[in-house]
This record gives sequence, structure tokens and C-alpha cells, in this order.
Amino acid sequence: MAWSVGIVALCHPHRPADAGPFASTVWSRPMIWDVHAHLHGVDGRTPEERMANLLRFADRMGVERLCLSMGYPFLHTPTPEQLKAQNDFVLRALSHHHDRAFGFVYCSGQYPTESAREIERCVKNGPMVGIKLWVARPCSDRRLDPVIAAAAELKAPVLQHTWFKANGNLPGESTPVDLVELARRHPTAKLVCGHSGGDWERGYAAIRGTASLFAEVGGFDPASGCVEMAYRDLGADRILYGSDVGGRSFGSQLAKVQAADIPADAKRKILGDNLRALLRPILADKGMKP
Repeated sequence: MAWSVGIVALCHPHRPADAGPFASTVWSRPMIWDVHAHLHGVDGRTPEERMANLLRFADRMGVERLCLSMGYPFLHTPTPEQLKAQNDFVLRALSHHHDRAFGFVYCSGQYPTESAREIERCVKNGPMVGIKLWVARPCSDRRLDPVIAAAAELKAPVLQHTWFKANGNLPGESTPVDLVELARRHPTAKLVCGHSGGDWERGYAAIRGTASLFAEVGGFDPASGCVEMAYRDLGADRILYGSDVGGRSFGSQLAKVQAADIPADAKRKILGDNLRALLRPILADKGMKP
């Protein structure tokens, strides 16, 4: 019986009461909070079914919290109505799992006024705690300023997709250089460089001199040395673990951090402590437990 209870605890690390005699082993592992998760690519007929499957996989890999954004299907240039519908999918997915997931409202640089309304609906007056920007317009465009200003006022972090593509970016797709320009205009905003630009060596170099920017190390191929370089170039306090699930697997993205040749304390920061600290101000304002 003790062995079976231990297995349950390993599969469900957010339930310490079940750990029994294995508690010290289970809870010596670093807390894992994932800054980058999606419903797209996960099996299920409804947002609720997809969320249940997502959490089943998260439990298997010891992921305690997810930051969920965007519904399905993925749309490069969603209309205001589609933005609202996608955010409604995320609200449905979160509805029974506020202890396991946080929502990031999907916004578009093509519709800054409508996006600001979505921030008011979903973050200021709703349960979401962050903003997600994808590829509708480069984030260096000044037309995004109202969106970023609204996020900064609410202390909500902004996860911005970035990429350096060898064959050219999509129309409206941002690079880390665009994010640096945005950060200079909004020095108090909490901005996360999603995927670190994919070409992570160039991405780290681009954001190195902008201390307010965080590097997310998820969503690109699990290459040896990528987290070690981020640690050397940026320091442990500026790196966040993210998976980009269901486009990527938890395992392949966790391996970048867990197998990295960096100190254990740095791994703890990257896997969860940094994200919890980033979210703590808005969670406190909303009366939510970190």
C-alpha cells in the first residue's frame, strides 16, 4: 500500500497529503511552473476535455502550474470576435482548475482598442493574469502601446512570441529585436521573450542589454547547451521555463533545464521560482494564491 501511495504522489505532486512515506523525496524536487501552454494540439472535443488531458500529462511530468493562452484553431490574424471566442475557450478550460492554471488573454496588435477591452474583461474584471501576443503585428509597432500600457497598469506579464526564421518571418511576426524596442518604450512592463527567438544564440544576444526582459526557453528544439548559454549571458533570474505544449512535449522542453550543467539553485529559479515571483504582484492584487 505504501508503494502505491508513493506512485500516486509522484503522479500528482500538487497533493502533498498523499505522499506518505515518500513525501521527503517527492517534495525535494523543484517546483515546476510552465509559462507557455495551449489547448491547440491537445486531444479533446471541448476546452474542458482538452484541459483534463493537458493536466493528465502535466501530472505525469510533475508540472504544478500552467499559464494557458489561446484557443483553437490557431489564427495568425484573428478578428475581434475570434479573439473573444478564443479567450472564452481558455476561460472555460480554467473554470474548474484555478488551482492548477492561470490564464493569459490573447490580444492582437491589429486591434489594440478591442484588445484593451479584452484585457479589461478577462484580466481586470476576470480571472486571467497575463497577456499573450502572437504574430498579427510586430510588437515594435507603436500601435501596440495601449495594450502594453494596460498590461503594465495591471502588473500583468506579457508573453510575446518571437522568432528569427532562416527563411523569413511570417507577416507581423516579431523578433527579439522588436521586443527590445518595445521594452525601451515601456520600461515598467513585464515582458517575456517567447521562445527566445527560436535561434536562441541570436535571441540571447539581442535581449542581453535590456535587463527588464525575460527569456523563455521553450518551444524550440531541445539543443544541448541552450540553457547553459542563457545562464551565462542573462543570469538565472531572467530565464523562464515554458513548454509550448501542445505544440511541443513537456518532456522535451523540461529536459533542456533538468539536464543543463548549471547549479541546482539556478534550475529551481528557471523551473518555477522566477515565474511565481513575476506573477506575485498581480496575484496579490487579485487575491489569488501564488
